[in-house]
Amino acid sequence: MPPPWTSPTIGSQPVALLGAGVLGRRIACVFASAGYNVHLRDPSSDARSAALDYISKNLDDYSNMSKGDRVSGQYRAFADLDSAVRDAWLVIEAVPAKIDTMGEADQKAPADCILASNSSSFKSRLMLDKIRAQRRPLVCNVHFAMPPEVRNVLEDCGMLPVTARKESTGFIFNRLWAAVKCEIMTILAEGISEPKEIDKLWLNMFNSKNPGPCALMDQVGLDTVTFIEDNYAQERHLDTALTVDWLRYNHVAQGKLGAKAPKDIALANCSGQILRRTGNDKQATAVVSGLKCPDSIDFSLSTGRMFWTNMGLKTSTCDGSVMSANLDGSDVQTLIPEGSVHTPKQLVVEDKNRKIYFCDREGLGVHRCDFNGQNHEILVLRGDCNIADQEDQPRWCVGIAVDTKHGKFYWTQKGPSKGNVGCIFRANIDMPAGESSSNRSDIECLLKDLPEPVDLDIEPETRMFYWTDRGEHPTGNTLNRACVGDQKPHAQILARHFHEPIGLNIDSTHQHIYVSDLGGTLYRFGIDGSDRTVVQSDDGCYTGIALV
Repeated sequence: MPPPWTSPTIGSQPVALLGAGVLGRRIACVFASAGYNVHLRDPSSDARSAALDYISKNLDDYSNMSKGDRVSGQYRAFADLDSAVRDAWLVIEAVPAKIDTMGEADQKAPADCILASNSSSFKSRLMLDKIRAQRRPLVCNVHFAMPPEVRNVLEDCGMLPVTARKESTGFIFNRLWAAVKCEIMTILAEGISEPKEIDKLWLNMFNSKNPGPCALMDQVGLDTVTFIEDNYAQERHLDTALTVDWLRYNHVAQGKLGAKAPKDIALANCSGQILRRTGNDKQATAVVSGLKCPDSIDFSLSTGRMFWTNMGLKTSTCDGSVMSANLDGSDVQTLIPEGSVHTPKQLVVEDKNRKIYFCDREGLGVHRCDFNGQNHEILVLRGDCNIADQEDQPRWCVGIAVDTKHGKFYWTQKGPSKGNVGCIFRANIDMPAGESSSNRSDIECLLKDLPEPVDLDIEPETRMFYWTDRGEHPTGNTLNRACVGDQKPHAQILARHFHEPIGLNIDSTHQHIYVSDLGGTLYRFGIDGSDRTVVQSDDGCYTGIALV
């Protein structure tokens, strides 16, 4: 009989993460930000590089969760498993080949090292085939849960550790979540309701600002939901006719995978239309017409509605507006009526707090309101729009991006056409105490002397922001990016040779960038500007893009 196990003295011993993907790098950042040394192992050099970059850019944000002030731990990445686990006190796997990986870790890790799997639906006792008998008591599942001996470590990192008192597929919360998912699928299979309605009831009942359960399943991916529910059903001998089988045949088999499915695209056309391009359709069709020069558009996942700005017909008059509608063009509503804004330009939806942000060009400001148009406020005012300031084009606010994770919003002031005096600014989402839109002291100029910057978008996870520039060659008519985590952001040109590019939208899930231009072309790029693809080209004049 092996001697009783005692908790290891951690000291400088690392936590080893096997797999440097989306999950692995985040777990690593949690530990490193709390002062624990971390080793990442991944055979992919790209994954290792991306993981180290993610940790370096997010350590400060993660450290806010930890208890007290502390120095961040060291973090390194390895291609081989031996180097990663050699001195580890805890190994966490986050890879598909769990049995082989755990067996290899058992051979190379210290004798008192805990081996953990991140899976909540694959029990640890099913991973023991290649693990020696003396190690088996140290094998566990970790899904934001740990054995009592290391609960204090997770609490120290700012987590909320809860221990399942018996072996349980899904632990505690995921079992509750599985029951919710099954009942929702049954309701849908019986034709009693629809996803948008279920989410609306859920959000109203629980007063939640987070996505509803159907939206959450879409985000995870319906193929992933199917895989997990199959596992639950097999273990518990559940009838799957009205649950996972219904989901498989009516959605997954038809390529309807939620967030993983081919993107529907909504376009704003200067000719007065909102168009929608569904799935793999070759052309977009008009769903709303007769508008006064629509400019920018965005989509709310929580409400299933699209929101857009209309610039109006004359810049000298205050005839711009902000509107919304269902995706099929029904239930058109005016949120900000004519007479309230001058020339509203780029608009972005902030779903978490149910807010809309937009720039008003001749109004010289950045605005915010609720999804219903209430609580309309001006966050930034760059001059008096009733006097000569309105003609001072360097004051014109055009593009907008919002980063709720870091509490910032960004905007462009493009300057005169081809003027090379454009700027990109940043300020806090929360107004400084005692200040106003016209005198706030937290405004930073990140980049200046740009040809003519227009629309913006940002990836909060990487702190990389992107913008289109319709200025003069060689640095205008371009797609660009810069890292806002750097003290002095440096503009990088990703793509050139557009016909007056304006619309911009980042698909973080698939790592794509979409750009539209006034020449009637919709492009898709890789997140680094590679793989330039023409998605659609016609005689339109496209200024805004929304990914649905």
